[in-house]
Amino acid sequence: MVKEVERAGIPVVHVCTVTPISLTVGANRIVPAVGIPYPLGDPNLDVEGDKKLRRQLVEKALKALQTEVEEQTVFED
Repeated sequence: MVKEVERAGIPVVHVCTVTPISLTVGANRIVPAVGIPYPLGDPNLDVEGDKKLRRQLVEKALKALQTEVEEQTVFED
């Protein structure tokens, strides 16, 4: 689905826990998430730590969304 939305001219960021799958399906902008059961958070962190982690992931995704890419790109940091 990511490729079809991009093909329509709408940039997409795929936030995922298993990067190789995103590469296989052809996502252009890939942001690795934390882990399978909690992709956008970490229940082992305190409330403030978890909030900070979530904010960092969303900011990374927004930066990826604004980045022009020519090929598949994984936005590690």
